[in-house]
Amino acid sequence: MNDAEAAGPSGPPPLPSAGAARPPEPAWAPEPNPWASPGWATAPPVPIAPPRSRLWGAVGGVLVIVLAFSLIAATFPHRVDGHAFVAEGVDTGRAYGGTSDGKQPKSVPELSANPLLAAGITPGPAVCSLPALGRAAEQLKAYYGALAGCLEQSWRPALAKADEPTLTAKVSVVLPEHSACGAAPSENEAVAYYCGGDTTIYAPTDWMLSDAGLNKARHIATIAHEYGHHVQRESGILSAAADKMTSANEDSAADKELVRRIELQANCFGSLFLAAVAGSGSITRSLANAAVADYGRADDSDTHGSRAHQLSWAKAGYDGKSTKSCDTWSAPPADVS
Repeated sequence: MNDAEAAGPSGPPPLPSAGAARPPEPAWAPEPNPWASPGWATAPPVPIAPPRSRLWGAVGGVLVIVLAFSLIAATFPHRVDGHAFVAEGVDTGRAYGGTSDGKQPKSVPELSANPLLAAGITPGPAVCSLPALGRAAEQLKAYYGALAGCLEQSWRPALAKADEPTLTAKVSVVLPEHSACGAAPSENEAVAYYCGGDTTIYAPTDWMLSDAGLNKARHIATIAHEYGHHVQRESGILSAAADKMTSANEDSAADKELVRRIELQANCFGSLFLAAVAGSGSITRSLANAAVADYGRADDSDTHGSRAHQLSWAKAGYDGKSTKSCDTWSAPPADVS
């Protein structure tokens, strides 16, 4: 393990207070890291990256991670806003697969009642063989491509058990002027984002390096979160959430709560994957723990939830190891604040 991997999240994420409402959490006991003292924050923070805030997208079908660039970004909470719609009906030219009787799996536009959130469904084990992480675009492309392949290998059995489709999610380290979701966000708006219209995670090289440097945990947490949005798209959860939006820019209190449920579930889904692969291949248990902890470094946000809830839902996925643990839709409002 190199120093970047051991570094973990930027700064110690505070755990939720004893009286704060949050999803049920089993006792959290990360495995000891031989390179650092126990706890969520296992090493000094990476100095080059101010905290990021995740944002439900700026354009149709886009889910973005927003980074506010300012002289006070590392000290004061970021202001985040924006909106998105699910880009449906786009023919990607890839097959959904099917069953032995020829039946095609279908997305189910449901939230809490979505088959993916049924009891006993969990991502499968996978051995992630990731190449060296470097600063060159080709190195990042190879790293993200291998990670996305591992994410698909792990999530495919869960979606299949729910009889829901699995399209391959692509990863691009180049920012297009336009995609199936329209114009791309600007350089000072996004670190990475998911476009449901072309099932692509866009993680531009410069932006990712500015945010994460060579911190493996941060790169893995970001891509796993974005792939969580891909799982939401494939299952029909994003469509169901979009149908419930009531304001033009998703800026009403009710819509912001829907957005928080989406984003907190993506954290939980990302950590479900980490639980499934921790301790095998390139993702050691200490690296998986650091990636889960990274979800707690974002600012409090009315569209993404408090810092404590962003972390507690990630931990719910890592500890619960079942998609049912990620049912943000059944949680009371106080648990997704």
